[in-house]
Parts: sequence; C-alpha cells; structure tokens
Amino acid sequence: MLVQNFHRLCYRRTYIILGTLILVATYAILSSRQNDVSTYKKHNIAALQSEQSCLFPKLQLWHPELKAYSNKPTPLRCSESEENWVYTANGTFYISKNANAKHGSITCTYVPILRGKDDFQVTRADPIQPMLNGTRLVSDVFEAKCVGSDGSAQANILVGIAPNEKVQRRQRVVREGSPLGLDILMFGFDSVSRLAWMRNLPKSYTYFVKILGGVVLEGYNIVGDGTPQALLPMLTGKTEPELPEARRGFAGATTVDGHPWIWEDLKKLGYAIQWGEDGSQMGTFTYRMLGFKNQPVDHYMRTFYLAATGDFAKYHPKCLGSMSRHQNMMNWMRDFVEVYAKQRKFSFVFHSEYTHSGYSELKHADDDLKKFLEHLHTGGHLDQAILVLMSDHGARFQSVRNTEQGKYEERMPFFGIRLPTWFQEKYPDAASNLRTNAHRLVTPFDIHATFRDVIDFGGAGLGDLKQRGISLFKEIPKERSCDDAAIEPHWCACLSWSSVSSDDRNVREAALALVSTINNLTDSERAVCEELNLLEVSRAVKWTANDHLLRFRGSDYHGRIPDLGDKMNSSEFLFQVTVRTRPGDALYEGTVKYFVQRESYTISEREISRINKYGNQPHCVMERLPHLRPFCYCKKQ
Repeated sequence: MLVQNFHRLCYRRTYIILGTLILVATYAILSSRQNDVSTYKKHNIAALQSEQSCLFPKLQLWHPELKAYSNKPTPLRCSESEENWVYTANGTFYISKNANAKHGSITCTYVPILRGKDDFQVTRADPIQPMLNGTRLVSDVFEAKCVGSDGSAQANILVGIAPNEKVQRRQRVVREGSPLGLDILMFGFDSVSRLAWMRNLPKSYTYFVKILGGVVLEGYNIVGDGTPQALLPMLTGKTEPELPEARRGFAGATTVDGHPWIWEDLKKLGYAIQWGEDGSQMGTFTYRMLGFKNQPVDHYMRTFYLAATGDFAKYHPKCLGSMSRHQNMMNWMRDFVEVYAKQRKFSFVFHSEYTHSGYSELKHADDDLKKFLEHLHTGGHLDQAILVLMSDHGARFQSVRNTEQGKYEERMPFFGIRLPTWFQEKYPDAASNLRTNAHRLVTPFDIHATFRDVIDFGGAGLGDLKQRGISLFKEIPKERSCDDAAIEPHWCACLSWSSVSSDDRNVREAALALVSTINNLTDSERAVCEELNLLEVSRAVKWTANDHLLRFRGSDYHGRIPDLGDKMNSSEFLFQVTVRTRPGDALYEGTVKYFVQRESYTISEREISRINKYGNQPHCVMERLPHLRPFCYCKKQ
C-alpha cells in the first residue's frame, strides 16, 4: 500500500512538472509573436491557464493608440486672482488674515442661500450683518459680501458645512454606529477608467496604493450606460428599470425620493450624510429625471451649484476666485468629516468638470487629491472609515472610445477601497477576500452589498453565485460570469471579440436592425424627427462563446481535471456594430443578437449608445422628451 501511494505521488508530481513545462513553453512561444496579437486572443489563451470564468484583457497602461489623448493641460489660473477674503473650515466662517493685512479692517455681510421647494430652485434668507470672523456657519451655502476699510470689495458664493444639531442628536437617540462601526468616505471623478486614473493621477494613486494600502479592483465592470446606471445599483441595489419611473416625459413619472437609498438606512443608525456633485445642468438624478422633491441628505451640494454657476463667468476657467473648483469640493468633504468627527458618517462627493469630455485636465487634481488623502490619513479620519476612490465608467464620448483598448477601458472604471488597519486585524478573512476580489468580476451591485454588510455584517466566507450582489467581504466565486453578475453582453469586458469585415452579410443585416430600432424609438415623433438611414458601418466585431465553455461537460471527483468532451455549437452570435447615419452624421454603437437557426436579428434599446455629441440636433424634443435626445434629428435645424 505504501509503495502504491508512493508511485501515485511520483506520477502526480510528474504531471505537475510536465504541465508547468508546457505552460512555460507556450508562454515563450506566445511572447515571441508579433505585437499585433489581438486582445481577445490573449484573453482566450489566459483562460486556458486559469479556472476563473471571467478573464480580463491584459491592457497596456501606455498603449500607442492612447498616447494622443495624454496631452498636457492648459494651466489653471486661479492663483492669478486675488486671494479669497473668506473661507470656511470645520463649520466656521473665517476672514483671511492676508486680506485684513492688505485692505484693513474687513466687514462682511452673510446671506444664507437655502434649497427651494425642489431640486431646481434656491431661496435667500435675511442677511446677517456683520458676520464676524470665527462665527459658526448658519447655512452650508451663502454669499459673502465684504468691504475693506480701504474701500475695496469682494463678493463670492461659498459652501461649507453648517453644523446641524438635529443630525448631531441623531447619534444620541439611535444606537451609535453599526455592527462594524465604519464610516464610508467616497470621492470620485466622472468617466475615468482604471488605467486612465493611473495615467493622469499618478501621485495620488501611488499614495493610495503604496502608503494607505488601498486595494484597486482590476475587474470592476459597469452594468449599464452612463452615470445613473453606475450610481443607482451602488446606492439602491437596483437598476433604473427596476425602480419607480422618474424620467421626464413618461407617464406616471415621479421624483426619486422613494428610491431605497442606502443613506436612509444609515440615518437610522445615527449616520450624518453628505452627497454632492458638480454642475447644475448635468446632475445624475436631474438631467433626465425629476430629481428630489425633498432634500435627500443632511448636506447637499446641488444648492451651491444652482446658486453659484451664474457667477463662474467672472472667474478664470475652473476656478472659484483664487481656488480651483475641484479643491472647493475636496474642502467641502474635509469640513464634513471634521464637523462630524465624533459621529458615524457617509460622504459621497463626485466631480465631473474635468473628465466629462476629455482626460487632460484631470491632471490638475493630482497634487490636491494627494494632499487631501494625506489630510484624512494624518488627521485620523481614516481610522474608522472605509475610503473609496472611484469612477462611474471610462470615456464614453471621446474618440478614445473608437480604439479597441478604449472600448475595454469604458467598461472598466477605476474603483479602489481602503480598509482601516484594525478591521484587517479583527476580520482578516474579510480583508483577505477583498484582496482576492481585486482580480474577480465585480460590479456596482457588489458595492451596494458591501454597504449592506457595514449595516449588518454577515461575516466572510464564499459568496453565493445566485446573488446578483456579493459583498466584497466575501470571496466572489471564480466561476462567476457576466450572466451571474447581471452584466449584459454589451458591457461585459470578459467577452472574446473578433473583428469582422463591414462587408459581411450578417454585419450589414445587424447594422440595419440597429438603425431600424432607433427609428422605432422616434416613430411617434416622426412629424418632427427625421427617419435615419444607414450611411456606413465603421466597425464590427463578433462574439462567440469561449470554446472551452461550450465543450465543458464536468470535472473529476476533485474538480481538477475537466471533461471537455461536449460537442455543443453556438446557436447564436452577438455582433457589436458601430454605424454612421444620415441626416445628422450620428455615430451609434449597438449589440445585436443573431439567431442562427431562424436567421433573425434582435436588439434592445438599452444596448444602443450614441458615441458622438448630438449638440442641438434634438432641440425639438430636448426638454419634452429628454430620453429621445440621442436618437432624434429634428427636421427643422
């Protein structure tokens, strides 16, 4: 018996050694090939070497296709302006010592600016005069009108954190914290892929990873098109179609107040809540939705942008007087964590001004983001906090999206998480799972599940594939696929694509199906919207299921040796086509499903994206039916 076991052990080791040699030899052969081996081929080769269902493309940080989009930005000129006379810190109104020294005694009038009856109005309260240096703020948003003894004057609309006694009492009437007792602090930039973040924010990225020990999710995958499809699953656990109708122009539409926002449950645990994004015209829940009727959180930045945007023209671009607007947002978050230093809190601040239509200007934020992270760290604000740096998706409108790597980057935004040291020591399995999940398929639904774990910690262990959202404190199974994670093929970065000629008959039929679907969307408005015609197919790729997935029948008793004896063939294909239409010269990208047996093509509205700007082309439906903006070319131009 011992001899038999010895021989079995020898044979096993021999197979392991031979298998390793084969893999090494294969890698050497592949490495010697030309650099034009496509990403999807590399993806499939990697799949042969792993048990993980979803393998991600090995994208280059500085891919030659993307070098043209890494330009040096135009310098900010905020410092050329005279230093702002007024600033806020820790909920307090301050008059700059430098301003006093330069202009003599300064007297300020403080005009509180308050949210109106909904997300589209503001009101002004009675002014406070004089507002003395060192006075606690009475409103988050205010206008400071100041005059120096030398006759000079300065007026700015500013934002800070007015300490809210009702919020502070919240922790005294509700049990403090949650089972984990963790703050959640999130700062994000719009439209930044993981690699674009590394290219444009290298200093802050290095500090986050090397000094703070942050974990970057390399397999973070979007589940839909645009910011709402990223934030709604994260903040509510649901997709937009699963939530009550909130789009302007749709029957029965209502405001988004009734959505199951995660912060409502956190409030019940005594949390102070902050949410803010820049821009009053492009708000995530107000651009094509009806927004909130009631203020959704304790500290809400939309009021500031509604009041202040009209004044931006008097400043240098991207500035608020002598301070950059990105710095203003970081300061607002800094003030929040300081005002509520002794209370559990949730903060989410999201900046889009630099990145909604390009990347270069994002470089302006690198030094300030690093300083902001240093402040949070050295000030002890991360001792009880989950820190999240994130984006909603990669570039959508830039021409970078027309490159193969750009398409992958769009689907794989930056998402990084840092846990406090004590948590890693107390819950080593949960912390280890987070590190493991950095290389697994992760979605916004998983972020929501993680927030839920902060509220009611369910321990570590292995996640359930049947659950759409899996907490990152649990190990996401290696077998997870895009289908398991509720990622449509159009958005799945795990898929294997092969280029197809635009002259291919199936490609042509798929393109016509795409244009026909667009025309069906605008059919009810044909009196004002042109019927579009296919001008050209500029790009086409075809997806087929991984050959090993189709051939897989089962595994041996130990789950190590696969049986690849199945002879299943694909019964359907997906074609991703990029088309140009006329009139209007619009570019659309869509995923069309082709059924082999019945030779038919289908496409969903949700799988169509317009990838160039529509400008004023849809002016005839822009306000009345905002959901048709990407698809309508008005007859009267």
